[in-house]
Amino acid sequence: MAEDFSVVVLASDLGVDARPFLTRTDEIDEQENWHDCPQYLGDEDFSDLDLLHFFTLQGSDKSGNRIFRVIGKYFPARVVSAERLKKYIFQKISNECPEGPFCLVYMHSTVQKDENSPGVTILRWIYEDLPSEIKDRLQVVYFIHPGLRSRLVIATLGRLLLTGGLYWKIKYVSRLQYLWEEIKKGEVEVPDFVNNHDNVLEHRPLTDYGIEPDPFHLTEVQSSSFSLNQYENRWVS
Repeated sequence: MAEDFSVVVLASDLGVDARPFLTRTDEIDEQENWHDCPQYLGDEDFSDLDLLHFFTLQGSDKSGNRIFRVIGKYFPARVVSAERLKKYIFQKISNECPEGPFCLVYMHSTVQKDENSPGVTILRWIYEDLPSEIKDRLQVVYFIHPGLRSRLVIATLGRLLLTGGLYWKIKYVSRLQYLWEEIKKGEVEVPDFVNNHDNVLEHRPLTDYGIEPDPFHLTEVQSSSFSLNQYENRWVS
């Protein structure tokens, strides 16, 4: 008898990694339940990832949730496998915040899809493989500076890809000034490039939606109308 199979159709222009959907279920069942083996996780050296500072424990938000700051630009998606990223995240949470509620402050500023993004389905796979106790402790994900592509992917496929309540935990934060309504200043360190990007968005808000209103910065060029008028007056006199 032929084996059962399923077909999954994904939009190719939304940057969705289809690999987790193509993994055979019988292979998954045969894999060891990794998060039940703390000794196995403890044998791996993650000092190289620690040096990147893309996933660090900070202070607390106004609701008392400990903060894990995630800086997308610092994550080298091309060289770190999804499996290793999953183990690293689990170890960080287990060792540095073993109990109590926590939140994620994800800074999406200037992230490049090919360089820094592991993909929505990879993140979903990591989240689903976390122990239920950790998923329950995650209270909210502050998504800083979401781009147009991110908004579209989450809006169209979010309920399908982000299961286990993660979809409803995401809170978009378009400007840092709105983040300070949820977190006191000083509780989370904001890199300079994130502040600079925030200033760009403040002065050119259409950039939020992928529209650059003045790509050549012509508005910054001093107007020449005054000098032309001077020459016109000379000719008339």
